[in-house]
Order: sequence, then structure tokens, then C-alpha cells
Amino acid sequence: MATEASRRSFHVAIAVCGAFLAVSFAISILAGASSLDFGRALAGESPHYEVLVHFRLPRVLLAMLGGGCLALAGALFQALLRDALATPYTTGVSSGAALGAVIMISLGWSEIAGLPAIWIGAFAGAGAVLALVTAIATEGRRVSSFTLLLAGVALNSICGSLILFLHSFANLSQSFSIARWLMGGIEPVRYGTLAVIASMAGAVCAVVIAQGREWNAVAAGEEWAAARGVNVRRLTVIGFLAGSFLTGLITAFTGPVGFIGLIVPHALRLRLDPDHRLLLPCSFLGGAAFLALCDGFARVIVAPAELPVGVVTALLGGPFFIWLLRSRRKVFWL
Repeated sequence: MATEASRRSFHVAIAVCGAFLAVSFAISILAGASSLDFGRALAGESPHYEVLVHFRLPRVLLAMLGGGCLALAGALFQALLRDALATPYTTGVSSGAALGAVIMISLGWSEIAGLPAIWIGAFAGAGAVLALVTAIATEGRRVSSFTLLLAGVALNSICGSLILFLHSFANLSQSFSIARWLMGGIEPVRYGTLAVIASMAGAVCAVVIAQGREWNAVAAGEEWAAARGVNVRRLTVIGFLAGSFLTGLITAFTGPVGFIGLIVPHALRLRLDPDHRLLLPCSFLGGAAFLALCDGFARVIVAPAELPVGVVTALLGGPFFIWLLRSRRKVFWL
């Protein structure tokens, strides 16, 4: 009976998060400075069709994919580091991506091999920081989660300083581009690019979610998990690489969008069972819905101009972060 009840509650929670995502999708599709008649768009009438197909739909899909990945990565790092304040940016990968993008902007490079140079620079920066943090945290055959955290904090500071250094020498146009990119933003991308992002992110998310039971053990403590036959080293490496990959991938296309990985997993943890078999998929769905709504809000609040979505998430996440700092002793872990 207990197992049947838990399965029923699991399905209900997933259904509620899925419904929230569907509603968020509908709202964000309609949000924008230009009016959109959905019926005319589906009938192929211009300009409604172009607005829907070429601008709104790819932008909303990227926002949902980015929000889901960042929220999932946040829940993953909170389990890995056993800290409710851990975020996808804790490991420094996002700062590395930002530094790579800023270097490309400072060099004045717009394209490399037919791809936007900012994307390539962000990928390269994220990969370099990932390799460096992994090397620092590896002690023999053991990977220390505590060292991962400290190395990430240190590299965040270093990358931030280098970004400020480059920004100080940038011309007016470059300075504007750097500032705008660092605020985070969602822009429409080609459907082929979106498919590539979704396929890579989807594979990694599936691996992470499939190991929800093991993440429950790791969140309870490394010694407790090891005593129950869990390969803590393997899970630590998988979790760190998966979370960092998702963070670097999304940051390369959207810039650093903060607080998604902090707000969504913790809010769900307060309302749902902290079982990671439920928390991880719900975090993905909730993060996708939250960022899509934030991006829709950013498009209409100062229309016809737009706010960077990173500004909206920071305005919401800042007060939440302060509240979390004051109440973190009350956080219930497994």
C-alpha cells in the first residue's frame, strides 16, 4: 500500500509540474511587444506566422531547455556537495564560459568556421575550467567534493577578475556587447542548432535522472553511501561532469542566467518529497517553466524594449537567496 501510494504521489507531482510547464509555454508564446494572432499564425498568414515560427517558438524552446538544464544541474550539485546553497555556477564553469565569450568579443571575432565566435569561446572557456577544476580536485584515485567546491569558488574569482581586466580595455561597442552578454539573455536560434542542444542535453539529463536512487545515498553522506555499496567516486565524477556540461552548454547560448539552479530545486524540495527520483525530473520541468515565464516577462515589462532575462531572474533570486541564507538551518536533508 505504501509503495502504491508513493507511486501515485510521484505521478501526481510529475503531472502537476508538466501542467505548469504547458501553461508557461502557452503564456510565453503569446508574450511579446508585437501582437500575435495564434489562429492566423497557424494558417500561415504574415507576419503572424513569421513571428511565431522564426522568433517566439525557438526562443521559448531555448528558454525551456536552458531553465530545465540549469535547475537540474542545481539539484545535482546540491546533492553532490550536500549544500542547499550550491548552484550550477559553484564549480566555476559558467565563469569560464563567460571569460571565453568575453575574449572573443575583445578580439573582435564574430565567426569561426561559420559559427558565432561567442559560442565557441564560451564552450572553450567552460571546457578549460572544467578540466582545471577536475585536475585540482583529483587526489590519486579519489575526487574530493569539498575540493571541487573550493576550486570552483577560486576559479570563479579568477575568471571574474580577468573579465573585468578585459572589459577595462574594450572600446565602446565591445564594452556594450560584453555587458549585455554578461546579463544573460534568450535569443532565437535555428531549429537545427536547437535540435543539437536538445539531443546533447537530453542524453546527459537522462543519465542523471536515471541514477536518482544513488543520488539519495550520496546526499546523505559519502560514508553512508559507501557503506551501502554505492561507488561514491564514480558518482561524484559523473555528477560533476554532467552538471558542468549542462551549465557550460546552456551558458554558451544564453550567457550566465543566475538563480534558476538555486530557486527551483529548493522550492520544490520544500513542497515535495526530497527523493531525487522525483526531485530531479520535477526540477527540470519546473526550471523550464520558470525561465520561460521570466523571459516572457522580460519581453513585455518595458515593451517595445526588452530586459535581459538574467536581470529578471536576479531580481527574483536575490531576495530568495537572502531568505535561504537566514533559514538554511531549517533545511531538511535526507
